[in-house]
Amino acid sequence: MSDKDKDNQPPTPEEMQKTLKDLFDKMGSGMSMPFGSFVDEQRGEPEDDEPEIVQTKEIDSIHEFDLKPREVKSHLDRYVIRQDDAKKALSIAVCDHYNHAKHFKALEDEHGEGADTLEYQKQNVMVVGPTGVGKTYLIKHIAELIGVPFVKADATKFSETGYVGGDVDDLVRELVRKADGNVDLAEYGIIYIDEIDKLASKGGGSFGKDVSGRGVQTTLLKLMEETEVPVSNPMDMKGQMMSMISGGGSKQPTKENINTRNILFIVSGAFSGLDKIVSKRVQSTPIGFQTEEREEVVDSELFKKVETQDFIDFGFEAEFIGRLPVRVVCEKLEKKDFVSIMKFSEGSILRQYEREFEAYGIHAKFKDSAIEKVAEFAEKENTGARALMTVLAKILRDFKFELPGTSITELIIDADLIENHDSVIEKYRKEGLKVNLNKVKLEIDSFTQEFNSKHGMTMEFDEEAVTTLAELSSLQGRSVLQICKSKFKDYQFGLKLIHGNTGVNEFTLTKEAVEDADKFLSNMLVQSYDAAKESKNSSAENITE
Repeated sequence: MSDKDKDNQPPTPEEMQKTLKDLFDKMGSGMSMPFGSFVDEQRGEPEDDEPEIVQTKEIDSIHEFDLKPREVKSHLDRYVIRQDDAKKALSIAVCDHYNHAKHFKALEDEHGEGADTLEYQKQNVMVVGPTGVGKTYLIKHIAELIGVPFVKADATKFSETGYVGGDVDDLVRELVRKADGNVDLAEYGIIYIDEIDKLASKGGGSFGKDVSGRGVQTTLLKLMEETEVPVSNPMDMKGQMMSMISGGGSKQPTKENINTRNILFIVSGAFSGLDKIVSKRVQSTPIGFQTEEREEVVDSELFKKVETQDFIDFGFEAEFIGRLPVRVVCEKLEKKDFVSIMKFSEGSILRQYEREFEAYGIHAKFKDSAIEKVAEFAEKENTGARALMTVLAKILRDFKFELPGTSITELIIDADLIENHDSVIEKYRKEGLKVNLNKVKLEIDSFTQEFNSKHGMTMEFDEEAVTTLAELSSLQGRSVLQICKSKFKDYQFGLKLIHGNTGVNEFTLTKEAVEDADKFLSNMLVQSYDAAKESKNSSAENITE
């Protein structure tokens, strides 16, 4: 065959794939995603409102779901303060949903298509409540507990067809990405849509309805029941090109569609103005001679009296509201709630600030008087738990800027620091300027004092260990306090075993402990067991004699 004939030959599938891939790579940086991508894949960075991917279990674990509502609520109690009614309602809805999915799967395996006759109304959930009360946190940790992919999106970003904003079907496709391409697992995921109240028709049904909002409601209600969504968006050029590239490969074909039957939908919003609709209905007095005083209902009680018709009057389609049978109310946080969040929540913002100061070798201690003050200021912000970050950032900004790199190793955060900010920062500024050659020892003392107080044992470092920690701190660019907390974070368990074997309650760590903490502790344990064994044998010999 001549070179000319070769040139006229059509490209092989492999050559076509390579050509398309090269074209895609060249166009990648400038290629737009007009139909609603949740993640900028060129940068690999999530949008601001997208939570990190929840680690998922194997699909079999979903079919073996055995959690009880009380267990789900106990898990949520670790992260979200208050909102007990919301936690109970969500726990029940989630357990019922996944128990049904498990039962349906069992019937399907046993009877095949006959399982389709099983009647069940999905317990999709609507969460009503102000911003920052823990709505997203609740849903995220439910998904984490169960082990299913979780997608959060803002309702304002979607339109009916995708020509403006995003395509709502992309919510379902995003579950597949969160499940690392496992469509079966994605079909049991949770989709959470915030600011759903923004989809309500303007004027509550009067002239000037928000046509786009109505269209999104219509599309969503189809998803919330049972429908099939193509895995690949037919309007997404990038996705189609990737499908073409991988189409000729050796991989087995995956599912083409995602079934939404077992996907749990949860929506939320502040519903500003709904209170007026409910109040007008609840507090209205019949025309006539009756002079009974109207019932005064506070906001939290008012939301409990919400009925389906109130949501329709607010501007939602009746069919859409009908797909959300479970209504949950999250109440506004008060001062005592902010105190509990800071003191008892596993995700407390105080732990974050302690770690941030610790990175500079500063042990930050929050006193109850400061926590009370911060809670008081946060309540006035009216932005929920997010206000804690706002308040603390304002209070501690100067301390974060001034103290790192100085000789300060401990920061006491109390009411005096908050009320007399300028004088306190000046005091720390002057102390920090003093030349202190023992800064490393002070950081070590801070660590050992906390360790001894917490675990009832005495730990100290010899001179060589102190020198080695100082060298390690300089080499790694981390504070000595950070290194100690990292290397010896679980030492109390081993030391308690040694104490049980030998009765020793005072321990001196050497250079070897700093260089290889695990090996040092292991050797100490072995020696303690040998000593205990020798002591036991010696006692036995004495008894024999």
